[in-house]
Amino acid sequence: MSEFVIPNKIYQPEWECMERSELESLQLKRLKDAVKRASVLDFYKKKFAELKIDSDSINSLDDLKKLPFTTKADLREYYPFGFFAVPRSELARIHASSGTTGKPTFVGYTKKDLDTWSTLCARFLVAGGLTSDQIAQVSFGYGLFTGGFGLHYGIEKVGAAIIPASSGNTQKQIMLLQDAKVDTVICTPSYALNIAEVIKEKGLKKSDLAWKFAHFGGEQWTEEMRERIEDALGIKAFNNYGLSEIIGPGVSGECAARRGMHIQEDHFIVECVNPETLEPVGEGEEGELVITALTKEACPIIRYRTRDLARLYYDKCPCGRTTRRMSRVKGRSDDMLIIRGVNVFPSQVEEALLKVSGIAPHYLIELYRPNNLDNAIVKVEMLPETFSDKMDELQKLKNRIDREISAITGLHFEIQLVPPNSLERTAGKAKHVADYRNLKIE
Repeated sequence: MSEFVIPNKIYQPEWECMERSELESLQLKRLKDAVKRASVLDFYKKKFAELKIDSDSINSLDDLKKLPFTTKADLREYYPFGFFAVPRSELARIHASSGTTGKPTFVGYTKKDLDTWSTLCARFLVAGGLTSDQIAQVSFGYGLFTGGFGLHYGIEKVGAAIIPASSGNTQKQIMLLQDAKVDTVICTPSYALNIAEVIKEKGLKKSDLAWKFAHFGGEQWTEEMRERIEDALGIKAFNNYGLSEIIGPGVSGECAARRGMHIQEDHFIVECVNPETLEPVGEGEEGELVITALTKEACPIIRYRTRDLARLYYDKCPCGRTTRRMSRVKGRSDDMLIIRGVNVFPSQVEEALLKVSGIAPHYLIELYRPNNLDNAIVKVEMLPETFSDKMDELQKLKNRIDREISAITGLHFEIQLVPPNSLERTAGKAKHVADYRNLKIE
């Protein structure tokens, strides 16, 4: 792991270090305004009428619980522009979610929304080491996906130079990293691992690159993966969180202390609830994140059920920011796998695999149901130096993998070792699960 010091800088201390009482007064005012903006939308107009509430019903932050939840299904029901609260003449940009599980959800931005978005990204970028004298390479895709543009304009806010490399063409990405002496890279963690593999194949050393910092998003990753990436590339990697339905990246991000991601509480209220009962969980307990966007103009959204599972931290952070923090996302309440009656998250399998030496951090979980009994397979890539045709060595490696997965999940998977570089690589979100059970979801 790299030993250089992460600067502890705060982009907007007047907002990020507010006294709690002052922050909560601001949140209440902005919550009332958000409810008023949302009330022009048919979805909220109907919900508010059923509940007999309006912006005047909100007299404390505790009144937030009076407001209805919003789900992705609600957004799809009003597809494409039913959640747009401003006329087309006031729209500055439209993005959309990937739509991998159905129709994409469109989100709009006014000019003020775009300025807010880029400012929020600038906050966590500065917290994670970005300075105006750096060169930053954006290796996210540019397009409907919010990641590329959100981070691009956040970097511009900070004043650093940008190489808009976009995604893919790893050989060219590495050439740019090396020749331009890039300081900071924006990409998914799985793509950083891919870059590390290609760097090794090319015979380069991590000292051949000037790369110091990375900001990862777009997919869940573990602390073990962070350690693997930092060791392979000699960098400091930072986590950030956001989702297109709320604003994109910028909801929260890590500081130099890396003790959780600071939530931008002057713009968002984040609740943590039991996904089954929808009641608040205890302080520090795991639950589903529910987010209310306080300042979004084009697409105001109230109590959005993210389906992301995490914890909220309330203790003080040594960096000086006063905002609450959230843990990394463990998984999703709707992506949770139920295998032979046991709840399993792909991140748990990843955590186990990263404890085993001799394998690459690339895997695929395949699920089948022959004869009405779940069959779970984990395909794991071997490293070139450990790839072998000696059956006893392969079996020992399989046994080690099985023990680590079983220790964390309580299940025994069928372990299949596959040749190096045989699993699909992507510059976007890595695919870790292939479920062939054709389960009916009620």
